[in-house]
Parts: sequence; structure tokens; C-alpha cells
Amino acid sequence: MPVIKSHYNPPFLFRNGHFSTIYPNLLRKVKGLKQKRERITLEDGDFIDLDWSFAAKQKSKKVVIIIHGLEGNGQRQYITGLAKHLNTNDWDAVAVNLRNCSGEVNLLYRSYNAGVSEDLEEIINHILDKCSYDSISLCGFSLGGNIVLKYLGEGRKIPSIIRSGVAISAPCDLYDSLLEINKPKNFIYEQRFIKHLKAKLHERQVVFPDEISIADIKACKSLIDIDNLYTSKAHGYTDALDYYTKCSSKQFLKNITIPTLILSAKNDSFLGPKCYPIDEATINTRVFLEIPDYGGHVGFYTNESVYYNEKRTLEFFVKHLE
Repeated sequence: MPVIKSHYNPPFLFRNGHFSTIYPNLLRKVKGLKQKRERITLEDGDFIDLDWSFAAKQKSKKVVIIIHGLEGNGQRQYITGLAKHLNTNDWDAVAVNLRNCSGEVNLLYRSYNAGVSEDLEEIINHILDKCSYDSISLCGFSLGGNIVLKYLGEGRKIPSIIRSGVAISAPCDLYDSLLEINKPKNFIYEQRFIKHLKAKLHERQVVFPDEISIADIKACKSLIDIDNLYTSKAHGYTDALDYYTKCSSKQFLKNITIPTLILSAKNDSFLGPKCYPIDEATINTRVFLEIPDYGGHVGFYTNESVYYNEKRTLEFFVKHLE
């Protein structure tokens, strides 16, 4: 499917990518959403916490699994905004807190990364075993978007109950995204990520002192340092580049067989040119690529309480229910 035309046209201030990215994270408040936490045990003995919210009017037969981005969780405004919009329109939502992202250190040394499609598969299997839905849809933001795309295109058998997928601001080429984040324009964002990731590593060092040292953590000055030290090694990759190469979803897009929307703004400061899979979308009729001029990284502000990405996500899910 060729790149589809976007109709997103925000107010003037929100045509600036940085403003569009920062404003929702700092100032948007989503009120009225009630979430119920469920902890599930994974096959390796670790756990993942799921934050459920339910259709407002009646018991729904439709559910959306939502996955957050780097250092996010199930309470981030972009997660709760989408969950509330889905609930209002008679869909259940389950917000995934990836390992070590729910406020408690997980049981194993490993945690999460941009390629943990096996954890998503376990969550789907849990819902299939315990619930009675007629349809499941998937939505991932940023790193979570890469996970969704990787899951859908890796070649595994996708349960027929899964109707569609959406990836918002997804870094389809992880190394290209890293190079973009390393640029001076993104210095503040990068330092914020490094601060949060190193804090998490210090928590893990207390629990797993034989696996990682304080000196190792202190020596990390960049995201690739952290991925070389921890992310790659803890998850079975040789180094950061091996991790980026094997987990980038772009290589799997040609194999996707269910309707999938990729929504990424042209002025997303975190995405390099290789993160926009134009050729892949052109070849695969099940992949729909929308590249608005504006939106920043997981921004897409509107003057209404519902953001553009939330409207588009629900529209796409409804269209591809059958």
C-alpha cells in the first residue's frame, strides 16, 4: 500500500516538532480513566503487570493491547488517552507495563528492549486463555511500536482473533533512530533517557551485584554505552549493534499479513530517514504508512480532548474488525 494521505493539521505552535513532543508529556492530563492491575507470571518465572480499563457502557467483546515506549509505563498520558478513547467507544484496553516498568524491580536480571515480541506473545496467549474476546488489536508507541511490528512480521503464526495493528512514532530502524537521538538537537531528550536508564541500572545492581558494577554504570555516557553494557548482554545479543540489527522491525514488515498502520510524523526528532519504511509499505498491501508533516514524537495534539493519533487508531481498528 503506498503512503496514505494524512489530514492532520494542528494549531500553529504544534507544527514545531519539539513543542509537539514536549507539551503532552508535561501538561496533558487525562482524567476519569479507571485501571485495574493484573500481574501475570511468564514462562521464565518473571512477571509483567497489566493495567486493564473497560468499556464504559457494556461488556465488550473487543480489546486493544497497548505498549508504551522507552522508560514509559501504563500510566503515561499517551497510553491513558488512547485507553480512555477506546473505553468511551466500547472497547476494553490493556496497558502493558514492560518488565521493570511498573514500579517494582523484576525477578530476573533481564528486563525489556525494543524486540521483546516473545513477551507480547505471552500476554496475547494469557488473554486468549483467560478471556472471551472476539477480536484483539495491537497498538504500540515508539519502542512499543517496534515490538508490535516485529511480533506481526517475524513469521510466527498470528492468532486469527488478532485483527489489526497500529505503530505510532516507531523507530523501525533502531540504529538510525539512535544516530538521530545522538544529534545536538536532541541533547536534552538523550540526557533524560540516560538519567532514567542509569537509575534503573543502579536498582538492578543492588539486586544483581554479581552481574553489573557501579563503576560499569558510571562509565556509561550515552545510550549506546548502556545498550552495550546491559540491554544487549542481558537479552542474549553480542553487543548494541547486534541488538539493533536483529530487533529492528523494518526487516519484518514485508511479512505482515494483517492490516497494520504505521503513523510517524515527518518532524519526529527521534526518527532518522531509515525509520520511514516507504518502500516496505509500497510493496506490502497490508501495511499502511501515514507520514503527517507535523506531530513530533508521540505528539499529535488537537484542540479537543482526543488527540489525532487516538482518533486514527480507533478508526483503523473499527475499519478492520472483519
